[in-house]
Amino acid sequence: MSRAALAAAQNGVRQVTAPAAVGMSVHEIATPALVVDLDAFEANVATLRDFVSRTDVQLRAHAKTHKSADIARYQMQHGGAVGVCCQKVSEAEALVYAGIDNVLVSNQVTDPARLKRLAEMAARATVSVCVDDAATIPVLSEAAAQADQQIGCLVEVDVGAGRCGVAPGDAAVPLAKAISDAPGLTFEGVQAYHGGAQHIRDYGQRRDVLAGVVAETSRTVEALIGAGLACNTVAGAGTGSFAFEAQSGVYTELQCGSYIFMDVDYGAIEDADGAPISTFRNALFLLTGIMSNAKDGQAVCDAGLKVQSVDSGLPRVFGRDDVSYIKCSDEHGVIADPGNVLAINDRLWLVPGHCDPTCNIHDWYVGVRGGRVETLWPVTARGCHF
Repeated sequence: MSRAALAAAQNGVRQVTAPAAVGMSVHEIATPALVVDLDAFEANVATLRDFVSRTDVQLRAHAKTHKSADIARYQMQHGGAVGVCCQKVSEAEALVYAGIDNVLVSNQVTDPARLKRLAEMAARATVSVCVDDAATIPVLSEAAAQADQQIGCLVEVDVGAGRCGVAPGDAAVPLAKAISDAPGLTFEGVQAYHGGAQHIRDYGQRRDVLAGVVAETSRTVEALIGAGLACNTVAGAGTGSFAFEAQSGVYTELQCGSYIFMDVDYGAIEDADGAPISTFRNALFLLTGIMSNAKDGQAVCDAGLKVQSVDSGLPRVFGRDDVSYIKCSDEHGVIADPGNVLAINDRLWLVPGHCDPTCNIHDWYVGVRGGRVETLWPVTARGCHF
């Protein structure tokens, strides 16, 4: 341990050591590490940018996927994004204070202290938030007035996810009116996102569910317009459904997130022809090293539960069909190796089962191209859950 690291440890200061350095060979990256294939990442960003450019909708990329100011900046500068979504105030703060200037907190914020922070953040960026409870409105209005800021609000509508949101249709009108009448607040439109629909694997079933989502959203917009309320923003959509919302003539804003990376779960949903979706490439990997092959037909790698989320399933070994990841514990991943082909310190590239919570576990993205480390991006909002 260096003198600086020793002093930091003695003072209780957490040292965040990067697993790689720019210019290093990929074979030198300390494992397990979260690695981004920059060619695939840039292609994914360009694919959605080009899609959006051919439609009447705009992209507000969801930063809960990556929690990185560097990636958010790239999406806004090169990916056609007008801004980003965040799910928590602290997540938004981390990005705003790193220079991101347009953020929607696409979630409910009800705690007065957090509403105060949200309003203060509006001095640095364009800030908006979702609302589904009338009791929040006067508290948010007071916070906006104290900060001398204007906060945009979207009424969240439950279009099938069964989480937050008022019922579709007329139920959105009283909330929208209350927002419109409140000092410091601006009614901007509705948030109508169906998270579960993103992961319906069968294309026809996904299409049918989204048709219902669009119908309920349209009914809500009509109710608002009928009450004399302009509904300029109709937001929602994700990586698994964006084409349906974009073509609906109802939505104005897409909130895709996982498209930049992809994962095993998203890779399993189907295109119209019944084949696995191929719109986006795998760009995010857990690079892992083999630490044991003491048992016949098995190897053990250093990527266990503490570096990934397995709620959507285990990771997939990328580019190989002779070995497979079959189970894990805290610090170990068990690899089925029937041919005993894996040697100590061999590397495997794992596609995470679920990218969003996996990213939140790590401090760094290691961006690679052509077999070498090209960049390091800190996970700016790692651990920002409040």
